[in-house]
Amino acid sequence: MAIMAPTEILAAQHFESLSGFGLPVKLLLGATKQKMALYREIANGESKIVVGTHALIAEKVKFKELGLVVIDEQHRFGVKQRQKLLKHGAKMPHLLSMTATPIPRSLQLTLFAEMNMSILNELPKGRKEIKTELVSPNSLDAMFEKIRLEIAQGRQVYYVCPAILDNEESDIANVEKEFAVLRQKFDNVGLLHGKMPSGEKDATIQAFAMGKLAILVATTVVEVGVNVPNASVIVVRGADRFGLAQLHQLRGRVGRGVYQSHCFLVSSDSARPSRRLQEIAKSNDGFYLAEKDLELRGPGEIYGSMQHGALNLRVATITDTKLIAKVQKAVKAFVASGETLEKYPELLEVVKNYQRLTMLN
Repeated sequence: MAIMAPTEILAAQHFESLSGFGLPVKLLLGATKQKMALYREIANGESKIVVGTHALIAEKVKFKELGLVVIDEQHRFGVKQRQKLLKHGAKMPHLLSMTATPIPRSLQLTLFAEMNMSILNELPKGRKEIKTELVSPNSLDAMFEKIRLEIAQGRQVYYVCPAILDNEESDIANVEKEFAVLRQKFDNVGLLHGKMPSGEKDATIQAFAMGKLAILVATTVVEVGVNVPNASVIVVRGADRFGLAQLHQLRGRVGRGVYQSHCFLVSSDSARPSRRLQEIAKSNDGFYLAEKDLELRGPGEIYGSMQHGALNLRVATITDTKLIAKVQKAVKAFVASGETLEKYPELLEVVKNYQRLTMLN
């Protein structure tokens, strides 16, 4: 069994959780020491459960008999990356994909292909819906006052920027500049980005998780795998530069405790917010947002590698989920009736080919 996560933080969390149940699990990261020994254990079948990042699809990783693949935060991986892990072994392994916001192409595959779907659309007991507010860069003072009130109540804040370094030629919000600004306004402000040494990153995350930092200024490295129930505010600067799925994932960093949480999406300029931002401010439902993303970006290729773009259909539209559900029901009834496609050999061959391609995607 292989479990692949997009970041070392999230992979380590899965490893710790599974280890807590007493399961024989191994962790494979880019920074893992003694990789060759672990490669041998995976190849001869000694390592039954392996959790890792993209390191799982390295050329030297060979599974003896891979029976189940779990891909967490599936939208963070490319088609070819997912295919590479699934191609291990003579038989196609079972696949479980998990994501809060399916990319358009994956949602389309769920609707049209032979993939079962489970939707978890209820908040855990005691949690409240996150309040999302669109903020103009001209209204930052009012936002900072709200942040100040949250910190005064003992809460913590994520402050996310799309870039790391300050660049005079660009107006993109960056952690370097915002960190300097926020340190003048607030106490206990931390900095986190992907170019920091691994040890320094871990120490900063731990300090924030333990409540030693009131504000964490970061890039999207906090998008997945960081769980701080005491954090009640997330600010996303340059929000118009992010996609719907990523914004929803970032928003999910808060609202993990019993406190009312807030998400402030700050645009790059004072122009009218885009349709994308208006949609995410309207809903906390990841599946609804995935459908809107599908509508705005298009589904991409079913049996290629494009994950968005136009798809021309002869009947209905890609977002006509009710009609598609009826078709799926009819197909299940056909299968249950005992009828087969054996008397249509050419159609049967086409269907078999599509089944295999679908699983690989």
